[in-house]
Amino acid sequence: MGQELILVLDEGTTSTRAMLFALDGRVVAQAQRELTQFYPAPGHVEHDAREIWERTIACARDVVAQAGNPDDIVAIGITNQRETVVAWDRQSGEPLARALVWQDRRTAQQCETLKAAGQEALVQEKTGLLLDPYFSATKMRWLLDNEPAVAAAAAAGRLALGTVESWLTFKLSGGAHQSDASNASRTLLLPLEGSGWDAGLCDLFGVPRAALPEVTDNAGRLALASAEWLGRVLPITGMAGDQQAATIGQACLSPGDTKATYGTGAFILSNTGAAPPRSQNRLLGTVLYQMDGRRRYALEGSVFVAGSLVQWLRDSLGIVDSAGQTEMLARSVPDSGGVVIVPALTGLGAPHWRPEARGAIHGLSFATGKAQIARAALEAMAYQTSDLATAFAADGAPWSRLRIDGGMSANDWLAQDLADMLDIPVERPDFVETTALGAAMLAAVGAGLFADLPAAAAAMGGARRSFMPAMDAETRAERFARWQRALAGV
Repeated sequence: MGQELILVLDEGTTSTRAMLFALDGRVVAQAQRELTQFYPAPGHVEHDAREIWERTIACARDVVAQAGNPDDIVAIGITNQRETVVAWDRQSGEPLARALVWQDRRTAQQCETLKAAGQEALVQEKTGLLLDPYFSATKMRWLLDNEPAVAAAAAAGRLALGTVESWLTFKLSGGAHQSDASNASRTLLLPLEGSGWDAGLCDLFGVPRAALPEVTDNAGRLALASAEWLGRVLPITGMAGDQQAATIGQACLSPGDTKATYGTGAFILSNTGAAPPRSQNRLLGTVLYQMDGRRRYALEGSVFVAGSLVQWLRDSLGIVDSAGQTEMLARSVPDSGGVVIVPALTGLGAPHWRPEARGAIHGLSFATGKAQIARAALEAMAYQTSDLATAFAADGAPWSRLRIDGGMSANDWLAQDLADMLDIPVERPDFVETTALGAAMLAAVGAGLFADLPAAAAAMGGARRSFMPAMDAETRAERFARWQRALAGV
């Protein structure tokens, strides 16, 4: 055997990837395929679970072929878009309906009904989460109520419900039905301090416990991928939701360490250690990871629209031809000309939690051009992040620095604007795909290749670039005032 390699399956919202990591953090091979987005009605977002599986295994086979010596691959790590719900038949292994994506808002009324009944305080106390369509439980109930095939499978005892890592593990292993603790903690059904699903919560949301997966650690010998897929049996030794994986990949392993991932949405997690976080400012408490049955937690703020705003400017409005063009346009003008974009295209996430809010562009004039709109779109990232920084500080978790990653973070203008508006140093790793790196680190620890996550981070982490704040207080205050006025109008 030559070098030892970890195969990571990185299941995103708009694409699926497979990557091979060496134990020094190098990417040896990678393959990527886009996923079809279905928008059957306003606020509805769906994926084809069969397509997710087929394109993921195609990517995996691509990188195995690139590896040269497939025997070098020793373990599999999985990371995934969280909260997206898949329903399938345990016997046939086939999906019973389209997957409901985390962005989907169709269960907003169900959430409002539960809030009106006074249930949110109980749910938050148990799970660290709020009643919002973002999370998985109401999606599961919607599928049971609205998809006859799902209801029939439940009645026959054949229904499997799970998030995307559960679906992939089931397919790879030929039947293992598991969810790691980080993903399970995003369903509204797992107590922060409970080892398994909560019967009361399952009853509240109308989700049958029998259809749910077993809750497992994030690292260890979790399942075995059958030889039919990649030529030989391979252990699945690491799994985590994408934002928890990115937090690990950023080596945020001590209490207070904070990262922000700017992908389709933006997600900020701050390590809180062994203590389950209890937010008074509408942030989320979540499981960061679980090993040997012991959990580490994080405080999280979730922004629903980040990179997807730039994608919308490109695909729907034609303002830019490529995402990378936004940096050039932002630099081409001294400011946004008073333009402010509130990117509530799928509602507002933390700390506002307003699913009914809709996007708006304020301050347009005849002087407004593509450059001002592109710059305003990037500025919206700093505004949304700053709102979260205020909430984290109020919960006793102020940021002294912010580590950023994800596709948008490669934009130097955006990174500097974050530092300027937050007035703290912003650090970006040279390798920004830290979600996949975190999954590789977990899988390497789970396979026994490193003693623990700090050892994996020391071996696999890379160099960073720092962006220091350079904006005067008056300019910062003026911009925030414009943002607050725009926010009040949606």
